[in-house]
Amino acid sequence: MDERGWVRFPADARSRAWADATMAAACRALEDPALDRWWRHGRTWFAGVGALPNAPDGAVDNVPLAGPALDALGWRDSWDKGQISVTRPGYPAQDPEETDAAHRYRAVRDAAHVDGLLPVGPKRRRMAREYHGFILGIALSDASPDASPLVVWERSHHVIAEALRAALEPRPRAAWPDVDLTETYHAARRRSFETCRRVTVPLAPGEAVLVHRHALHGVAPWAAGATSAPEGRAIAYFRPAIAVEAWLRDG
Repeated sequence: MDERGWVRFPADARSRAWADATMAAACRALEDPALDRWWRHGRTWFAGVGALPNAPDGAVDNVPLAGPALDALGWRDSWDKGQISVTRPGYPAQDPEETDAAHRYRAVRDAAHVDGLLPVGPKRRRMAREYHGFILGIALSDASPDASPLVVWERSHHVIAEALRAALEPRPRAAWPDVDLTETYHAARRRSFETCRRVTVPLAPGEAVLVHRHALHGVAPWAAGATSAPEGRAIAYFRPAIAVEAWLRDG
């Protein structure tokens, strides 16, 4: 992984073929009543977690998952069911049940978060419940650079990993999923905002981005005048699972 915590890869014929097949599958998902629950923020974002019907090897409709990013990554295990993330003009609109503070954070701070630290219970305390090896995003549709691109705080993975290790390593591994990390996470997130450079990562169809599992990242608001394909800005994301011990390492 690059010292910045993210790497962008160019498209080639293989990755563009996969993106085309996956965009067709994404369009079916966007219209599927069984997946309508994934529309959020006034239907300006389709979250689509696990909505991609890819095979264990990542293929979609028999088109193999391939390209420069996959060549560099060398992942040999099975792939999780991918996320179909689609944003549209107006993102992020405020949902009726969303608090003003939550909406403001999404609009001003790009909904910055670290994957796998889930809000648990009625008080939504942050706990490490999902252990991903990395985040791989592959663009599916045309969109201008200001059409809700991915945002990453460079080198924040070092800040987050250091804080997580300090909170978890003194405790038995069996207890890690129940350790309340809320204050630890919020402090590390604030430090990342203060010390790490915020970068946007726009992608063209077939281009890919690899993000460190501990990197603070989010999605920028849809800028005035931004443009995209009719379906919106669409990206497929994979977050394959790894062992918790490997997840906690900084590398």
